[in-house]
Amino acid sequence: VQLQASGGGLVQAGGSLTLSCAASRAALGINDMGWYRQTPGNERELVATIKRSGFTNYGDSLKGRCTITRDNAKDTVSLQMNSLKPEDTGVYYCYITFYGRSEFYWGQGTLVTVSS
Repeated sequence: VQLQASGGGLVQAGGSLTLSCAASRAALGINDMGWYRQTPGNERELVATIKRSGFTNYGDSLKGRCTITRDNAKDTVSLQMNSLKPEDTGVYYCYITFYGRSEFYWGQGTLVTVSS
């Protein structure tokens, strides 16, 4: 399975950005889709995840400032981020899991840079 992330870039503090991620056509039986991020000097951390049912879970990093959505027909997941801060700068990775399997499949990462 391949994941293609897009939407990263440079934004000013207080601005918004939407990340998108698409799974390849061979990705049948996707359960969770979501986003992690790795900011400079820190470990990878959960941003948000969404199950096929639509149930969502948000990590502390962007809680209240982001919304995750998903299109099950297209196997895509998006992350709308608002009120971005310079400390949100980092590489954002999309991921998926499959029903009955625990391993994560990762996208290539997309860089988000928030300028002050």
